[in-house]
Amino acid sequence: MDNIWLIAAIWMGMAFVASLISIRIGISFALIEILVGVVAGNFLGIHQTTQWIDFLAMLGSGVLTFLAGAEIDPASLKAHLTPSLIIGTIAFIVPFVSIWIIAQYVFGWNLHQAQIAGIALSTTSVAVVYAVMIETGLSDTPMGKMILAACFINDFGTVLALGVLFANFNIWMLVFVIVMSIILWFMPKWTKYLIGHLGSEKVSQPNVKFILLILFLLGGLATTAKSEAVLPAYLVGLVVAGVFVRDKTLVNRMRTIAFTIFTPFYFMKAGLYVSLKEMWFAIGVIVLLLLLKMITKIIGVYPFSRIFQMRKKEASYTTLLMATGLTFGTISALFGLNNHIIDQKQYTILVTVVILSAIIPTLIAQRFFQPRIEDMIAWGKLRIKTELHKKHKN
Repeated sequence: MDNIWLIAAIWMGMAFVASLISIRIGISFALIEILVGVVAGNFLGIHQTTQWIDFLAMLGSGVLTFLAGAEIDPASLKAHLTPSLIIGTIAFIVPFVSIWIIAQYVFGWNLHQAQIAGIALSTTSVAVVYAVMIETGLSDTPMGKMILAACFINDFGTVLALGVLFANFNIWMLVFVIVMSIILWFMPKWTKYLIGHLGSEKVSQPNVKFILLILFLLGGLATTAKSEAVLPAYLVGLVVAGVFVRDKTLVNRMRTIAFTIFTPFYFMKAGLYVSLKEMWFAIGVIVLLLLLKMITKIIGVYPFSRIFQMRKKEASYTTLLMATGLTFGTISALFGLNNHIIDQKQYTILVTVVILSAIIPTLIAQRFFQPRIEDMIAWGKLRIKTELHKKHKN
C-alpha cells in the first residue's frame, strides 16, 4: 500500500484498539501495543514498516528514554544511590556473564556472538518500566524513582559493554563525546533560563522545541559516531531532572505528545519483530534463554532488594521489572546483525527473547505483585530513617 494516509490510519487504529484493551483489562498500554504488533505481523499481514514509521518509532524510543531520565529526582537518587547502584550493577553483570558463557559453550556460538547475546539479554527496559510506572502512578514514589535509577545503571552497563567490546573509535566518536559533555554541562542552566524567561504556557511551546532540538542534534552525532541515539537522550533527561522537579508542566506536555503520537509506533513496531513461525522452530533455545535471563535477574536482584528493606511483594515487583527488556536489547541485537557479528536466525532468537521479556515479567508483576503507592512511599521514609540512623551512629 502506497497511500500514506491509509497506512497512518491503520497504525493509529491499532494504537486506539490497544488503548481500549488496556483500559478494559487493566494491563499497561505499552504491553498491549507490543501484543497488537505481534498480532498485526503474524495474522494481519503487516510485515514491513515505512521510513516515516521507522522515524516515529525511533523518536518514540528517544523521547521516552529522555522522559524516563527526567523522572529521576536528583534528591531522591542521592538518597537512594546505594540500592540503585548495587541493584542496577548486579542486574547487568549476572545475566551478562551467565548468558555469554551459556551461548558460547552450550550453544556453540563464537566469542563475539556470545557477547552480543549476553549484552542483549542483560538489559532492562527503561521504556516499558517507565510506561508502567507512569500509568500506575508509581513513578512519583521513592521506590519508583529508585527502580528507574537502577534501570538506568543497568542499561548504562549494557551500553558501556557494547562500547568497550565493539565500538568503532574514530574522530566522530571524539566529536560526539566532546559535544555531548558540553551540552550536558550547560543543559540545566539553559533549560532553567528558557522556562524562567519564556514560561511553560506559550502556545508555540519553544521549550519543547528546544528539548527536541537537543535530542535530534545529539542523536544525529551519536548515529554518525556509530553509537545509539537513546543514550544521550537518557543522559539529557537525567541532567535536567532537577529543573523538571520544580516545573512539571513541560515534562507533562512532552509526556502527552510522546504517548499519543510517538511511542505507539515504537511499541507496535517492536511487536512486528516477533515471528511466531520462527519462534516455533527455535522454541527450545528461546525458552532456555528467556528462563536464563529471568533466573539470573532473580538471583542478582531479589536478594539485594530484600537487603535494602523491601518486603517480599515489593522485592518481587522490583525483580520482575528489572527482568524486562526492549530498547537496548533490540538495539544490541540489531547492532550485531548490521555489523555481521550474528546471523538472521540468531538475531530472530535474541529479539524474540527480548520482546517476550518485555511482556511476561511485566504481566506477572502487574497482575500478582504490584505494590500499593502507600507502601512504596513508606519504603522511602524507612530508607531515609535508616541512613540518618547510620550517620548518627557513626
